[in-house]
Amino acid sequence: TVGFGARNFADLGRGLAEMTRVVRPGGRVVVLEITTPKRPPLSWFFSVWFDRVVPAIGRLAGDPDAYTYLPASVRRFPGPEELGAELERAGLERIRWVLTAGGIIALHVGTVRG
Repeated sequence: TVGFGARNFADLGRGLAEMTRVVRPGGRVVVLEITTPKRPPLSWFFSVWFDRVVPAIGRLAGDPDAYTYLPASVRRFPGPEELGAELERAGLERIRWVLTAGGIIALHVGTVRG
């Protein structure tokens, strides 16, 4: 299980494959991540919040790099469908996901084959 960390893997495919390797057959791999909502008006709010407000907070907090990295890392990370495909390539089956918080959070679950 990884929560809000998979987007920081140096190599997403290798990281997911390693998670799969260490879980027994029939066990579950779970990934919880921020994703970009697709439906207005939340998608507009999310864009303004992540692209303008979060970096401004970072400047005020004295750590602008961390607060510009966060939105950039979310934008680079695969969307829910693409992450589902990555989980399948990592050796998982019965992959499913649910979007929560209006599509801002994605919870993916896959079962290790065997």
